[in-house]
Amino acid sequence: MSFQSLGLDPRLLKNVETQGYTATTPIQKKAIPAILEGRDVVGLAQTGTGKTAAFVLPLLHRLMTGPRHQLRALIVGPTRELAEQTKDVVIKLGENIHFRCVTIYGGVGQRPQVDGVRQGAEIAIACPGRLLDLLDQGKFNLNHVECLILDEADRMFDMGFLPDIRKILKRLPAKRQILLFSATMPGEIRSLVHEILQDPVTVQIAHSKPAATVDHALYPVEQTQKAALLQAILKKTGDGSVLVFTRTKHRAKRLAAQLCASGHRATSLQGNLSQRQRQAALDGFKSGQHQILVATDLAARGIDVDDITHVINFDMPATVDDYTHRIGRTGRAARTGDAFTFTTHEDESSVRAIERVLGFKIERRRIEGFDYSAKPAAPAAHAHARPHPHSGPKPGGKPGGQGRKPHAGGPRSFGKRRFSR
Repeated sequence: MSFQSLGLDPRLLKNVETQGYTATTPIQKKAIPAILEGRDVVGLAQTGTGKTAAFVLPLLHRLMTGPRHQLRALIVGPTRELAEQTKDVVIKLGENIHFRCVTIYGGVGQRPQVDGVRQGAEIAIACPGRLLDLLDQGKFNLNHVECLILDEADRMFDMGFLPDIRKILKRLPAKRQILLFSATMPGEIRSLVHEILQDPVTVQIAHSKPAATVDHALYPVEQTQKAALLQAILKKTGDGSVLVFTRTKHRAKRLAAQLCASGHRATSLQGNLSQRQRQAALDGFKSGQHQILVATDLAARGIDVDDITHVINFDMPATVDDYTHRIGRTGRAARTGDAFTFTTHEDESSVRAIERVLGFKIERRRIEGFDYSAKPAAPAAHAHARPHPHSGPKPGGKPGGQGRKPHAGGPRSFGKRRFSR
């Protein structure tokens, strides 16, 4: 279906053409007409299917009539990276239409965000915590919001934001259009849909599996050999962009440093970075300054880079859904991509759960010439170093880099309750 047949404003169609869109994706074809009719919509679609444009285009069409210079649309998502990514889409599709858009999230100063709303932004793209903080301070209100979009709703539930979403809903006018987009539909999200949406149209696009354009492979290896195996694989991946996922921010930082020391153009994206550093890492990866980005799951749904050729799971993802979202960073927009996962003996049950969702057995591979029996060499910088007298953990403190914080949003393991299909 062409965008011209949807009844969008000609100025939007011109921007669509400028961005190189030729035909609608399945989620756009089904969701845009329902949104234009003013219906509440539930969109179930995996990453990389064009869902952001599916709600941005009809939203901009709606805002082109009616009052300007007041907050009329609110997009709520789980991470600051996703907020900035969505803002980029709004700016590109709304070029020369002069909408004002502001992003609202923690880790940066409040003043520009508050000023953005007070100075007449029509669209706010927010993370729940900072948005509620500003609302509680009375900095602005949501009294004129006509449309609420909950993006990556399942991820927000996983991160413990469901109570915040309910609080935000209470601050909206009774008459509003709600659009909820999610890659999966756990029971808690289904209950929320029944509670807050009015006679919604459900649009479902292959939400339970990664894109068919992705080639999956497992690389069984001992935990201590993962870094060496990654180096061996990177010699074979060519010049494309490579996204490497780890389970902890400390490992992401350490691994990126090791890759840089080996001559790779690598950087990390993890929770210990400031917002400016995180944005610089993303911008460098998008521009090609960095070929390799080592990231934690906070980036799984916040990276929109078209030419990622490989996603490598250095660590097994915590859930099947996390696997889907990580892998969704490659094979986008009908391009092909490779998804490699390093597995240890402890990952057997996780692999079986992923294979049940995929519907096939993932190929196990070995790198020819790689010594799977070799022990890792001690880091050169520390092999002969004497321990610092204060290098151990402080009394009552926690050793650095060990484990991970408890997850606030519900079960994180490959348990039967969550992943039975």
